[in-house]
Amino acid sequence: MELDNERAVVALELKDPRDETVHRFGHGYSFGASKSVAGELVFQTGMVGYPESITDPSYRGQILVLTFPLVGNYGVPSREERDALLKDLPAHFEASEIHIAGLVVASYSGQDFSHHLATSSLGQWLKEQDVPAIYGVDTRDLTKQIREKGSMLGRLLIQKQEFNSPGRLTNGAGRANGLVNGNLKNHHLSLRFEDIPWRDPNGQNLVAEVSIKSPRIYSPAPAAALKHPSGRPVRVLFVDVGFKYNQLRCLISRGVEVEVVPWDYDFHNAADHEYDGLFVSNGPGNPALMETTVAHLARALQEAKTPIFGICLGHQLLARAAGAKTMKMKFGNRGHNIPCTNLLSGRCYITSQNHGYAVDSHTLPSSWKELFVNANDGSNEGIRHVSRPYFSVQFHPESAPGPRDTEFLFDVFVNTIKKTLTSPAYLSQPVRFPGGDIKENQSLNPRIHVKKALVLGSGGLSIGQAGEFDYSGSQAIKALKEEGIYTILINPNIATIQTSKGLADKVYFLPVNADFVRKVIVHEKLDAIYVTFGGQTALQVGIQLKDELESLGVQVLGTPIDTIITTEDRELFARSMESIGESCAKSASASSTEEAKRVVKDIGYPVIVRAAYALGGLGSGFAEDEEGLVDLCDRAFAASPQVLIERSMKGWKEIEYEVVRDAHDNCITVCNMENFDPLGIHTGDSVVVAPSQTLSDEDYNMLRTTAVNVIRHLGVVGECNIQYALNPDSREYCIIEVNARLSRSSALASKATGYPLAFIAAKLGLGIPLNEIKNSVTKVTCACFEPSLDYVVVKIPRWDLKKFTRVSTLLGSSMKSVGEVMSIGRNFEEAIQKAIRAVDINNLGFNETTALMSIDIDTELQTPSDQRMFALANAMHNGYSVQKIWELTKIDKWFLTRLKGLSDFGRLMTRYNTKTVPMDLLQKAKQLGFADKQLAKFWSSNELAVRRLRIDAGITPVVKQIDTVAAEFPAYTNYLYLTYNGSSHDVTFDDHGVMVLGSGVYRIGSSVEFDWCSVRAIRTLRDQGFKTVMVNYNPETVSTDYDEAEKLYFENITIETVLDIYQLESSSGVILSMGGQTPNNIALPLYRLSVKILGTSPEMIDTAENRYKFSRMLDRIGVDQPQWKELTSFDEANEFCDKVTYPVLVRPSYVLSGAAMNTVYSRDDLANYLQQAADVSREHPVVITKYIENAKEIEMDAVARNGKMIGHFISEHVENAGVHSGDATLIQPPQDLDPETVRRIEDATRKIGDALNVTGPFNIQFIAKDNDIKVIECNVRASRSFPFVSKVMGVDLIEMATKAMAGLPVQEYPPVTIPPDYIGVKVPQFSFSRLSGADPVLGVEMASTGEVACFGRTKYEAYTKALISTGFRLPRKNILLSIGSFKDKIEMLPSVKKLHEHGYNLFATAGTADYLQEYGIPTKFLEVLRGHEADQKPEYSLPQHLSSNLIDLYINLPSSNRFRRPASYVSKGYRTRRMAVDYQTPLVTNVKNAKLLIEALVRKYDLEISDVDYQTFVPAPEAHLDGIQELDGAQMKRSPSLHQLLQSSPLKGKHIVSVNQFTRHDLHLLFTVASEMRIGVEREGCLDILKGKVLHEMFYEPSTRTLVSFDTAMRRLGGVSIPVTEARSSTTKGESLKDTVRTLGAYGDAIVLRHPSENSADVAAKFSPVPVLNAGNGAREHPTQAFLDLFTIREELGTVNGLVVTFVGDLRYGRTVHSLCALLSHYDVTVQLVAPAALALPQDVRAGLQQRRQLGTESKALTPEIVARSDVLYCTRVQQERFEDVAVYEQVKDTYVVNNATLKEAKQNMIVMHPLPRNQEIAEEVDFDPRAAYFRQMKYGMYVRMALLALILAP
Repeated sequence: MELDNERAVVALELKDPRDETVHRFGHGYSFGASKSVAGELVFQTGMVGYPESITDPSYRGQILVLTFPLVGNYGVPSREERDALLKDLPAHFEASEIHIAGLVVASYSGQDFSHHLATSSLGQWLKEQDVPAIYGVDTRDLTKQIREKGSMLGRLLIQKQEFNSPGRLTNGAGRANGLVNGNLKNHHLSLRFEDIPWRDPNGQNLVAEVSIKSPRIYSPAPAAALKHPSGRPVRVLFVDVGFKYNQLRCLISRGVEVEVVPWDYDFHNAADHEYDGLFVSNGPGNPALMETTVAHLARALQEAKTPIFGICLGHQLLARAAGAKTMKMKFGNRGHNIPCTNLLSGRCYITSQNHGYAVDSHTLPSSWKELFVNANDGSNEGIRHVSRPYFSVQFHPESAPGPRDTEFLFDVFVNTIKKTLTSPAYLSQPVRFPGGDIKENQSLNPRIHVKKALVLGSGGLSIGQAGEFDYSGSQAIKALKEEGIYTILINPNIATIQTSKGLADKVYFLPVNADFVRKVIVHEKLDAIYVTFGGQTALQVGIQLKDELESLGVQVLGTPIDTIITTEDRELFARSMESIGESCAKSASASSTEEAKRVVKDIGYPVIVRAAYALGGLGSGFAEDEEGLVDLCDRAFAASPQVLIERSMKGWKEIEYEVVRDAHDNCITVCNMENFDPLGIHTGDSVVVAPSQTLSDEDYNMLRTTAVNVIRHLGVVGECNIQYALNPDSREYCIIEVNARLSRSSALASKATGYPLAFIAAKLGLGIPLNEIKNSVTKVTCACFEPSLDYVVVKIPRWDLKKFTRVSTLLGSSMKSVGEVMSIGRNFEEAIQKAIRAVDINNLGFNETTALMSIDIDTELQTPSDQRMFALANAMHNGYSVQKIWELTKIDKWFLTRLKGLSDFGRLMTRYNTKTVPMDLLQKAKQLGFADKQLAKFWSSNELAVRRLRIDAGITPVVKQIDTVAAEFPAYTNYLYLTYNGSSHDVTFDDHGVMVLGSGVYRIGSSVEFDWCSVRAIRTLRDQGFKTVMVNYNPETVSTDYDEAEKLYFENITIETVLDIYQLESSSGVILSMGGQTPNNIALPLYRLSVKILGTSPEMIDTAENRYKFSRMLDRIGVDQPQWKELTSFDEANEFCDKVTYPVLVRPSYVLSGAAMNTVYSRDDLANYLQQAADVSREHPVVITKYIENAKEIEMDAVARNGKMIGHFISEHVENAGVHSGDATLIQPPQDLDPETVRRIEDATRKIGDALNVTGPFNIQFIAKDNDIKVIECNVRASRSFPFVSKVMGVDLIEMATKAMAGLPVQEYPPVTIPPDYIGVKVPQFSFSRLSGADPVLGVEMASTGEVACFGRTKYEAYTKALISTGFRLPRKNILLSIGSFKDKIEMLPSVKKLHEHGYNLFATAGTADYLQEYGIPTKFLEVLRGHEADQKPEYSLPQHLSSNLIDLYINLPSSNRFRRPASYVSKGYRTRRMAVDYQTPLVTNVKNAKLLIEALVRKYDLEISDVDYQTFVPAPEAHLDGIQELDGAQMKRSPSLHQLLQSSPLKGKHIVSVNQFTRHDLHLLFTVASEMRIGVEREGCLDILKGKVLHEMFYEPSTRTLVSFDTAMRRLGGVSIPVTEARSSTTKGESLKDTVRTLGAYGDAIVLRHPSENSADVAAKFSPVPVLNAGNGAREHPTQAFLDLFTIREELGTVNGLVVTFVGDLRYGRTVHSLCALLSHYDVTVQLVAPAALALPQDVRAGLQQRRQLGTESKALTPEIVARSDVLYCTRVQQERFEDVAVYEQVKDTYVVNNATLKEAKQNMIVMHPLPRNQEIAEEVDFDPRAAYFRQMKYGMYVRMALLALILAP
């Protein structure tokens, strides 16, 4: 990677057109000719086409600013290659030279270009042509200045002094110009630059410079040539006022001969001026200077001999010749996305433009009319004569660069010439244009007026169909509501925003299938339906109901169903594409495996097999041979009646366009995206980059034109996407597919561009034209435009394959990812590093990683898996070249080179540290997307130290807006991102809004339910008048809609980013309890950095999440929990399991195989299981919990304020405990809970809420057996069940929680109004069919990807509907049973009898069949023979019954969810379960579910629509609910209150002289009270426990912390403290210590004493009449410091047991060490000692450690090995006052300095402690490491001292 400081610096200066003042805008780095230049500064918003743009003569004399920041990616094609049509002219350019004066870009690719036509870099070409260019400029800010001030003069000034390039950095040397510290902002002020005169090109005749010098004729190919009636060629006279070659190509290709003449050529008087049409080209400069040309044109208009056509400058000259005027525009129109409306037809076209002058349409003579008008700014874009064949346009119909939508105007011109040659009468008629008449068009496509519309949702989230449909459906509903249409939604996904109040008028929680949709249509008497906003689910319903909708009186809005059928049926689609000359991959369809084998012979292997009508590539894959083909066909036919077999194009680029079309045939492409991965990986599993980075203008617009043609041909109305395969070595392409609906990529495209696709699509479905819809971002431009991006977006999928056993991690054509992240940057590196971090909190960026790859790098690169990005990083780190990686992966070299640059830069960074890194390199690192944490790792530092260094250097991010128009127009939405590639903010920071942190990426365990919580919190705050700031990075969500909050930051949820935004916004507080675990993980660090967290204190969140602290808290408040223990060896694990008895739940902390938490039933299982965990040791302990069998699991969702519960709901699980709560079936209100159980749960919840002082939402999971309840876990945040309970009960718990956190009034226990006989059942949605090989059984690890909920009058009815909603088909006749355990057989027997009685045919496996037949239930026996299926009779073969779809339901109950066996062993049960999934047979694997289902089946519900199926969001009358019943004291053990603890204190009235007085029980009591004190201080500030008490503090030595913390502790307890210092006491007169304490004892209630004498505390205790607290007696002891040290360890690490504590420094005189060593005798710890011999631990203390077997390593040096073992690193000050010989002190004082380098080897969760004050023992840089606990230690000290004083003095 070439570094910026290796290039010359260039200054950019501007002259303000308003007052002529000169302003230096900034500096950049030269990549073109090394010279200064002056000219007019203009910007262009196109995203491709820089070779065409810079050779456009219209830019003559102008310095061009490209708003798209990444330039040079696809290099420059050959300058020598000649054009096929124009023979001696260059093939790839618009002129034979570069015409711009200079080029300004944000980022430049250098030599790292990639394109099959490229022969050099852009920089090399610019140098050849002597044109200067710079990069490194904030082009967005520059564009805004031009937009606001108008086009202005600019200068690029080259650095004056001789530039001393150090050459490429290879070893970090040669950085003479790198600032090592100081502020970078002023870095360039010392440089001197050349000075040149300003130059205004508008005052010159630029046309004379660029026009041809003498006439020249160009002829078409003889076969294509058009002939004049006389036999000569048809000729067009082409007036060159600065033409682009493509205009010539457009004419020649249409068969006319062209004579190009100079600008001032007098074609009237020339001898051979015989011509049939007159064409006037584009060109540069001011049309007013072109009087000669205007005069010639005026004469031609008068003579009226031929048709005339003008473009751009030619248009302006023709208007002036007609008598109109032209005017200079403020900044002109230069871009490829400018909408122009044809006033004849009303059609709107996307055009390419480049002009600074315009025709003043008000001055047109009456014989001329406007033809086109700019749909954005209303300026004139074309004129036509009303009675002559003359017309002209301001835009460029020849494009190059840009869209080709208006190239038909050349056909219009040539056809007009042909007509006039057939009859001169046509010379007296106006030109005829295609597209019809505007009134006729409006009558053909009138607005659709509907009153009641139905929107179909997508149901539960599954792989391939996830949260993006919550977003798109919500947008559609918003659009319909805006149009005043009563909107009804069917969607059983209760966790989504679209099923909440505030969107649809009515929501049906019913299955989205044809039966239920038909019922709703009839019930509601609907008149319209949308089927394109609910994914494949809704589309299928539309197809199934196609023939019924008309008779039901329902109109399909948007894309017609026939179009959908064409796009869904692969063969119909291929034929349709063939009819318009477009190619799909060579393919054929087959309806059987035999037919598939036949058709593949024509296509040839390898092939891709796809199932028709399948969701997200389901049932598709690549087959290399016949065996693979047969396997894929078998699976595909289970999902679909038809498969399509296509030619495989692995290795081709995959490109996608989002296309929008209205009923008036206006058609645009909103976003194009390029897959990072080549074709072969499903686009949902691929890294996607938007816009494309490696396509040239020719590639981009070739595919764009095809997209528009295809979508018009298909008749899509609304939005769709088209996917291509593009050969990277040619322009060959194939269409892969069209999705005629909103898709996953539509959500991504909407967020990537800011263009609300779903909202617009819904409007278009109502017949509203695109150009009548406003752009909601700019509010002044129209929606008929193609967004210009001035940033790059990267999407990376998130997989959770480790959650499943036996699942293949290989990526292919069937999607496996469960979520995705999107990131935004001003360059690719910044964006991709952000995205990598967003996928997982453990990812730092693009770094070498010890990834969990089971195979070598080469194989991983060739056969990509979910570890692909890490494989690339590791390969680069290991020295693989870009060429080698490309050969293995076929990922485009441009992407690989960018990543290689990151890898190399990371290696360069490791040569520096925080003291030596030059600031320009630090800035470069941030511009490349390196995180502070990532840099800290390179520099052996910590994140906060790097942050401080960066902020001191002035290196901070700027905030940029996404505005859809690359800053060309002001934006009114605050859709924002952070970047280091910029110099100014786009927004101001006056709101001080409340920040809400979103959920981040969807994954198993954290999905759309947390988005619901975030959005509800935002909406509640906004309703209450708060300004809000949303932070999230998930493109599938409603929370990342830019209209949900005042400001949306599309950014990562990390400490660095949240802090940046918090500080920029001066936010009034942060809510992080709504986004699930992602925000919760950073709660404590943010809190410690003084971020104001709203709601529960993060210290209390930590108490709930640290199992030791939580466990102690439960013990303290008298709430039970299952027995558990953290174990560090196999023997300990066995011993504990034997003690608590099996089964147990095992959770290892370090896993290699992907085996995670599991239930273990025997000692053998445990041994097998722990062998899979890589290591069970002190470093990697295993947590084992007693697993309670046959217990009920109960969910409690609650809200509290200041610890008091103000609302709660209880849900019951159908499945017994042992199934993860996310996979459980929930019933609300509970149906089978004992009232006593409910009361106990409510009481326990109240206690926990109070103990944690909760303000906001919290969730507790309980298990109950025989009314005995135990807590499994507590989440002090919103949980996944909050939306479910809130919607079922009609009380929004999140609204309540948000109000409580914001300090707003909130009604406690608001009334609940639910109808009688009303039950909601929530059922999990699984995606096992997507995860080839995964075992579909339920266990303690969550496996579901979504959820649905339905309502019923009974739980059975609700469960039936909910099951159907997940895609489950109710059995008609045949049910297969395989019941493992005897217990389950007994439990299932009554249910199976009912099935038999109701006429179901029962099939069973051997043991089950025997058992059922014993009880007289006839069953047909089926068996599974391993490996002998061929020998088996079909009537007995279970696999054959499944594969032939003869089984309607398979109930497979494994004997117990035992330890999941290694993948090499595959049981028969697993094989048949997997077959059921693969062959789409409904499967039940849980006994409770099976019983509930059977009970529901035999009740035979009619499933008609009833009042409980929907919620109507209209104000409901308030109902009354009785208050919550209080419990009797006897019903549950109550924990002692703080008052009771203090009353029974064993320390009351006692002296505290030594730590040896304290037992383990005393310590436990002290720390329990200290925790209570913390909550008390947080709630009240001061407690009145010691009101009226007086404390004296007598200090004979200096002290800050001990003195002040005792003082503060006493005051916070309501008492008074009086400090007494030796200097001001009677001691100076000789008073003895005995007398002093007697005196103080007479006045006060206790004395705190610090004295240099070692026996001082004993003396004071002997003579004092009141308690004495020893605050340090010489070098002997410091008890209260030891107490607070121990409390600190406990609070920070959860427990003291099992830790390694390392003491460093002065251990001889360090009294705190002596006291702490004594206290550690109560715990199982290992103590390491590091000290010089002169300061070693006293022998008696050391002997105690040795005797207790606690003594570990002793050393004179603090080695990396000692640090690596340490959980606590306790540093002490080497105190000069303890040394008799000062020389010895000087010798040892700096021996042990702990700095960032020391901590490089330390554990991530260790802590560094110090009793303070410090000298040099801990470097300041460590202060910023989250492991530095010494300042927190002080705070803990106050609570401990409060507790101690209260226990001694409380009355």
